[in-house]
Amino acid sequence: MRKITMMTVAICTALSMLVGFSNCDDVNAANSLPETKELEVAADSAGTMRNITTMQLVREMGVGINLGNTLESTGSWINNSSVSNYETAWGSPVITKNMIQGYAKEGFGVLRIPVAWSNMMGDNYTINTAYMARVKEITDWALDSGMYVILNIHWDGGWFENFPTDKNNCMYKYERIWTQICATFKNYGDHLMFESFNEEGNWSNVWNIYSGTSGSGKNTAYSLLNEINQKFVNVVRSSGGNNYKRHLLIAGYNTDIQLTCDSLFKMPTDSSNRLAVSIHYYTPSTFAILEKDESWGKMRTDWGSAADYAELNSNMDLLKTRFIDKGIPVIMGEFGITATNNKSSDTIRLYLSSVCKAAYSRQIAPVLWDITGLFYNRSTCKMNDQLLLQQLMSAKN
Repeated sequence: MRKITMMTVAICTALSMLVGFSNCDDVNAANSLPETKELEVAADSAGTMRNITTMQLVREMGVGINLGNTLESTGSWINNSSVSNYETAWGSPVITKNMIQGYAKEGFGVLRIPVAWSNMMGDNYTINTAYMARVKEITDWALDSGMYVILNIHWDGGWFENFPTDKNNCMYKYERIWTQICATFKNYGDHLMFESFNEEGNWSNVWNIYSGTSGSGKNTAYSLLNEINQKFVNVVRSSGGNNYKRHLLIAGYNTDIQLTCDSLFKMPTDSSNRLAVSIHYYTPSTFAILEKDESWGKMRTDWGSAADYAELNSNMDLLKTRFIDKGIPVIMGEFGITATNNKSSDTIRLYLSSVCKAAYSRQIAPVLWDITGLFYNRSTCKMNDQLLLQQLMSAKN
């Protein structure tokens, strides 16, 4: 998700106020949970590449969540003197180990970490060492908590838009970024997955996805996307260490289901045969995104009609037929509701749990889009709505 959704950060929940805790560090200190054997096994395997398929690995992920509006925060107005200035620019507190552990204790199996690498970058597209170290630290916390981690390039200031007009330079920058990421994480095990990019595989100046036309523009746009994804695989596979067999996530066209299921979208050639495809789900957008009417759509506050379920199941069946049934795993890297102020809690739960169940039942790993103050409380390190959490996790039953 590229939209900045600024929300008030909750200082504490009612429970925290009653017992006098001000943040999750206090909560965890007073009520720490013992590490389970399952988490220990997962953490022990962090440096190991197992002989399992990507389909099996994706199934192990369960239900996931995003660390949104944090390491991918960008803006020319942000003071670039420190990593924390970017980390907190869009409303997040400085991330702590307890916050990351809280995701695992709530039952999430994978943490997607969106990153804007250009924020602190020197000559020749060299990533600042402190910035890389911070990404590594948070990744380590998640892996040590027993979760899988998906690490990507996330919008990154918008330079992807220049690919059609400045392809050589953009491709060089893209390769430089992934070369450095690969070098840092090359010895990590299969609980770490790389994702080629976010939603940026979409160039309206080449082909307008809303025009309904095809022709050379569409072919050119898809060819460019396929070329970038192939470059991603080639760079990772040639970077040494465990990367030659690391499981990789390939971004679909605009991460849109219909566009990614188009025959022009091609999965890269991969000697290791360890690839999954990434799509996002905010359908219908008039419900999931809009808080007021726009020129392109009328805001919806309700979801759950027969037509709504039919649309959801049709989209999930399309993914299953196009990819899952052909042995290509699918990760729903983002699904969610960014416009929550105009909806009831029951409606939000119904939509999110329905999407989660529809995806998981078709072997698609659902990863909830979340930012500070939305679903997971970074102060108490627990989900704000425990009933929603139960409904999301019930998708695995």
